[in-house]
Amino acid sequence: MAQMRLGKTELLVDRNGFGALPIQRATLDNSIKILQKAYENGINFFDTARFYTDSEEKIGQALSKVREDIFIATKTAAVKEESFWRDLETSLNKLKTDYIDLYQFHNPSFCPKPGDGTGLYEAMCKAREQGKIRHIGITNHRLAVAHEAIDSGLYETLQFPFCYLSTEKELDLVRKCKEADMGFIAMKALSGGLITNARAAYAYLAQFDNVLPIWGIQREHELDEFLSFSSNPPTLEKELLDVINHDRDELLGEFCRGCGYCMPCPVGIEINNCARMSLLLRRSPSELQLTPEAQQKMKKIEDCLHCNQCKTKCPYGLDTPSLLRKNYEDYQEVLKDRSKVSV
Repeated sequence: MAQMRLGKTELLVDRNGFGALPIQRATLDNSIKILQKAYENGINFFDTARFYTDSEEKIGQALSKVREDIFIATKTAAVKEESFWRDLETSLNKLKTDYIDLYQFHNPSFCPKPGDGTGLYEAMCKAREQGKIRHIGITNHRLAVAHEAIDSGLYETLQFPFCYLSTEKELDLVRKCKEADMGFIAMKALSGGLITNARAAYAYLAQFDNVLPIWGIQREHELDEFLSFSSNPPTLEKELLDVINHDRDELLGEFCRGCGYCMPCPVGIEINNCARMSLLLRRSPSELQLTPEAQQKMKKIEDCLHCNQCKTKCPYGLDTPSLLRKNYEDYQEVLKDRSKVSV
């Protein structure tokens, strides 16, 4: 299988990375089956996080017997040194391992550095000296923090949203990482489900020899599709370029990426789904989006306090309250149209 060098880490990883956030929604048995099948078919890089409920535990159960043959990346959202060590020990225990190949700060609001008063970067270095971690990385959704991390020279990898809907600003990050010999791990390679053509997504990212996409996989057929690209990689020919250009025309601009960093909402609005419901209804329609339960979740938008907390926390600078209102209006129109058809 095609492999790539993950920047200065020197890790040789399969061009398909396994994003293990979605397996927290799968059963233990199904997760073990999918993870083992991924390994048996050449995938050797698995990305998870302490924040992803039981994802680490599932990886530990499925892959501990082949630990030396794989690379595990996980993350800590700690903001204090004490919680850093607690997260690390918990992750090691859940993953059934005594070391983590790549330990990443999970979307911090600042770039941890030596002497910044938090003790976080010093803890990373101490953990590496102890052999508990081997490489240091950072994940983010904020361009300013990402640039600061690259410029600092303190990190071996950057994980950032990147797909064919990305702008020149994200492309600049990819180029800058390459110049710094810093591995670039692409999260949200399918833009949280808004990109529905995996072949186009794969072909676009394959252009960049320093970018490792981590595909969020929950079901076996999703894994099978990405595995098929390893033996028969799609190329950016007219058919796929047309798909990409169509999606860019439709989606570029102010849309919610579903990262969830605006949460929690003080009145319980499920912002990361409700603020992009219009797009989900059109791009990956499902009856589940129109169930009574889903309707109740959308109706919660009526309780919005207009406190603007979600707006101030959005790493993309979106006017989230306006997006919620527009999505709710559109959702109500969809329900009206549906009721007319059923009459």
